[in-house]
Amino acid sequence: MPFAKGHGLGNDYIVMSRQDLPFDLSEASIVRICDRNWGIGSDGILMRVETTRADFGLRIFNPDGSEAEKSGNGLRIFAKWLRDHGHAKQDRFTVDTKGGLVECVCRTRSGRVSVVTVEMGRATFRAPEIPMTGPDGDVVAVPLQLADGSTVSATAVSIGNPHCIVFVDRLDTDAAKRVGPLIERHPAFPQRTNVQFVRVTDKRTLDILIWERGAGYTLASGSSSCAAAAASVRNGRCEHGRLTVRMPGGDLVIDVRADWSLRLEGPVEEVYTGALSTEFAEAWLTPATP
Repeated sequence: MPFAKGHGLGNDYIVMSRQDLPFDLSEASIVRICDRNWGIGSDGILMRVETTRADFGLRIFNPDGSEAEKSGNGLRIFAKWLRDHGHAKQDRFTVDTKGGLVECVCRTRSGRVSVVTVEMGRATFRAPEIPMTGPDGDVVAVPLQLADGSTVSATAVSIGNPHCIVFVDRLDTDAAKRVGPLIERHPAFPQRTNVQFVRVTDKRTLDILIWERGAGYTLASGSSSCAAAAASVRNGRCEHGRLTVRMPGGDLVIDVRADWSLRLEGPVEEVYTGALSTEFAEAWLTPATP
């Protein structure tokens, strides 16, 4: 059972193809594979699947076994794998995700993909489309009371997956790790949510920390960068156009257009390829429940 391991700014994923597996993986199997001590170790699994809606199909699994709709870093890793391993014959192609169709464009250096641009779709701030409970309207700078009694000013956005953005004067990793899970599992978000803590530096630059749904504290995230950039523009803190989003893992460039469509651009790297041993597969791989 072959796989590849890659990362986008330290946000790492395992890439596999469904046709190489005997069955769909159970949540327990996904958790084991992603475990950094007992498995390969990663922030998730990118599973190539068949589709009739695009050139390639993709399912994205979090390390807790849940399924994600979309991942900007994951899409860049997946695009590089497709192109470098000969599955994609052109630099431009489409990918069908649970969060919608996206277009990827690969840029090569020395015969290998080094940068991928992804058209991530349109941002929406409407509560039912995130989804978020409450009145049908844009969720912009709305008070959100947390389980510990504190209140944050939240802006919620979906780009095919849910995000909650909190603007702060100072980024604090410990605070992000403490408050992130309180927002992720807040009852206002029936499908849980990704969380970003954002400090805007100027009209073109923002710094963020990320608590990722199903994965926890993460060095970088493409979809989180898109959400944070869109929310910064929607709140009047940044301007439409190309924004630089800085994270602990590195920087991404997000183009926030006037129609709220988003384009992500950033580096990607493959770390290694390998195969699951027969011993591991027989001991830990089980089929998903129908």
